[in-house]
Amino acid sequence: MHEHPKLTARQQQILELIQTAIAHTGAPPTRAEIATALGFKSANAAEEHLQALARKGVIELRSGTSRGIRLHSDALNAINAARGSPFKLPIPGLAQLSLPLIGRVAAGSPILAQEHVEQTYSVENGLFQRKPDYLLKVRGMSMRDAGIMDGDLLAVQATREARNGQIVVARLGDDVTVKRLRRTATAIELLPENPDYPVIVVQPGEPFEIEGLAVGLIRNTMLM
Repeated sequence: MHEHPKLTARQQQILELIQTAIAHTGAPPTRAEIATALGFKSANAAEEHLQALARKGVIELRSGTSRGIRLHSDALNAINAARGSPFKLPIPGLAQLSLPLIGRVAAGSPILAQEHVEQTYSVENGLFQRKPDYLLKVRGMSMRDAGIMDGDLLAVQATREARNGQIVVARLGDDVTVKRLRRTATAIELLPENPDYPVIVVQPGEPFEIEGLAVGLIRNTMLM
């Protein structure tokens, strides 16, 4: 393993930002995300620092893609050893899940219809106890008190089955919503986790379907 030239504090900061993004989302950050996170005025400033890291052999830049940043494994090992860090990045291709990110769901069409897929994320398998099938972008703050915020990505396992008290993705008429399920002797209720939002009572005969079960969450601040 060859030694790399010493990094400046700023370069170290950017390297750690890239490590964190890959660890949490499976993808490196964009130049704009690096600029925002570190308070640079433009993505160009981030690009200059990335070029310097590439010259030092710590990362490899691939042109033609906004996330074309690759960490060199020997650089990672050297950094982890130097810091005494138990932090290990997932090995590309090993235990990685490729999950479609679902944006707005059109009325009447299946959640996983191609037109709903905004992009695909590669995430570490170990983040979830139960294997998700897709990520759903959360809209609104109705589940705030369960820690599910607007813009978060909810990891969802596709299933028609759910138990009382579980957080589900449900289709009600033409709407798809994330709520806590409560079945009573007489009704199905979809409970928000925010007192500003009403409980939804599913009326008899109303089109209702459980689409999936929430099995994890990727906080939107991890994507910065």
